[in-house]
Amino acid sequence: MITVLEVIKKTAEFLASKGVESSRLNAEVLVGHALGLTRMKLYLQFERVLTEQELEIIRPLVRRCSQREPLQYILGYVEFSGLKLTVDKRALIPRPETEYLIELVKETFASNPPAKILDMGTGTGAIAIALAKHFADSFVTALDLNQDTLSLALENIKATGFIDRVNLIKSAWFTDVSRDTRFELIISNPPYLTDFEVEKAALEVNRYEPRNALIAADAGLSDIKTILSQAKDYLMPGGIVVLETGETQHEQIHAFAASLNYKGFKSLKDLASKDRYVFISI
Repeated sequence: MITVLEVIKKTAEFLASKGVESSRLNAEVLVGHALGLTRMKLYLQFERVLTEQELEIIRPLVRRCSQREPLQYILGYVEFSGLKLTVDKRALIPRPETEYLIELVKETFASNPPAKILDMGTGTGAIAIALAKHFADSFVTALDLNQDTLSLALENIKATGFIDRVNLIKSAWFTDVSRDTRFELIISNPPYLTDFEVEKAALEVNRYEPRNALIAADAGLSDIKTILSQAKDYLMPGGIVVLETGETQHEQIHAFAASLNYKGFKSLKDLASKDRYVFISI
């Protein structure tokens, strides 16, 4: 016989031996998920003896985690800006950096919410849905090139109840966006890493997450440049482009934006004080 606490301890030790960071936290989350318990409820049942049937549910989850599969993929969901979103290998896992970007956008548009928003490379739909949730009168167009990714985004849009205010289109950046449409806000978390950066990233990233959503040519700048090269044709007067970027790219992005005659450029840091976001206006 083995108790909940004993399983958690053994799981944490096993995961740590496989190089999994925060192994105790991962162990608690996995065991709680398998048993249908929140972490708080799990703590109250530490002395509970587990059945063989319960252990059979826990084992494959632990095995996946030991192989460095991201915890969010194993659980099948992620919490993002007060939303519970389905997540799997069809899209990148939404991260705290992007969640903080939502807060910065909310502050920027606090007194004048955008009526029309374009979310480019929507992935799970996290940015589009979060902005639709906050800006109750806004209409969001969200695009992605990958049909499987769009299917995941559609699942999340339906599940969160925003199907009437988030419209999905399949497009390679602006290729299939109507030229008759103008937006107050164009936002994107585009690919901005290099092959080298992804190779040295954690196994959870370089082994499991879609590389085409991570890597861009031209030292990670090619997709950012593509967006900026065309965005002015789709912005309303006073509109802005908001991008999540690599932490060493802002000087180059600023120079490129200036060469395209964008008038305003603001560089903002993430919660780790790294240059992470640019707000660019026409």
